[in-house]
Amino acid sequence: MSEADLIRSARFRKEREAGWQRLEALVARAERDGLQRMEFAEARDLAALYRQATTSLAIAREISLDKGLLNYLEALTARAYLSVYAPQERLGGLFRKFFTQGAPQAMRRSWLFIAIGFLCMGLGVLAGYQLFLENSAWYHVFMPPELAGGRGPSSTTEELRRVIYDEDPSASGLGAFATTLFSHNTRIAIFVFGLGVFLCAPAILLTFYNGLMLGAFYALHAERGLGADLGGWLSIHGVTEISAICIACGGGLQLGAAVLFPGSRTRSRALYHAGRDAAKLALVAAVMLIAAALLEGFGRQLIQDITARYALGWGIGLCWLAWFVLGGRVRQ
Repeated sequence: MSEADLIRSARFRKEREAGWQRLEALVARAERDGLQRMEFAEARDLAALYRQATTSLAIAREISLDKGLLNYLEALTARAYLSVYAPQERLGGLFRKFFTQGAPQAMRRSWLFIAIGFLCMGLGVLAGYQLFLENSAWYHVFMPPELAGGRGPSSTTEELRRVIYDEDPSASGLGAFATTLFSHNTRIAIFVFGLGVFLCAPAILLTFYNGLMLGAFYALHAERGLGADLGGWLSIHGVTEISAICIACGGGLQLGAAVLFPGSRTRSRALYHAGRDAAKLALVAAVMLIAAALLEGFGRQLIQDITARYALGWGIGLCWLAWFVLGGRVRQ
């Protein structure tokens, strides 16, 4: 670089360096504390100085100033751009926005797919119940041995009743069933969501199968006059857990529908568009499964009264419903 260029570069820097230093200080504060915590005058200066710095960078490139100055201005303007235009939401704010707006709004937009998920589950329960009443051998067809835990048509009524109301969780066969069932249902929820993109069929079949298993298990107890008792026990965590599976199924169906019926969009674009709500449904299902695990872990042992079991399970179900229906609505 010639001596004239060096002089010109030094003069250019001297005329503008104070503004750059001020911008650098404001950017450092925005990176440390967040733009929302800055005073109005500071935020205003940050935006104005950012525009001046970009102008300086354009001039520096045009007149070919020294490379060190160009690198400095490029780095400074990049940091300032992120401070001014990048989302300022912190992790806590993202969680709050998800639970107060994103999740319930996505649930309402996806109501049809979720309803189909509940329909698949309900038809499976009805089919499993009726098939067991016609021939109890269907129980072993639908119920995996690791879930049956030795219980079946050969079990006595007292054996079935005892495990429903056993206050000792370590001795309760139904407790082991609940733990295994939760693990099974978690895998089902993952599969029905992930496989839904394959033209919807796997999600529908898996949800229907889960209903078959539940229907046969309920019919086993209902045939012995224990239907209400088992319903109370299942209500504690089952309302939340089964709903989570149906919601995950709805998310998978939404992805599958985007592939089958992309409309005016390309399939990749339709899948991307549907995936935003479908992913939120998957997260809602995950939160509900965690809640179901906590309810099963504490509620089953602590609550033995059948009325209280129904009240707890369905009361929490109504809370979920209120969140989905009322959450994130914009006030007029």
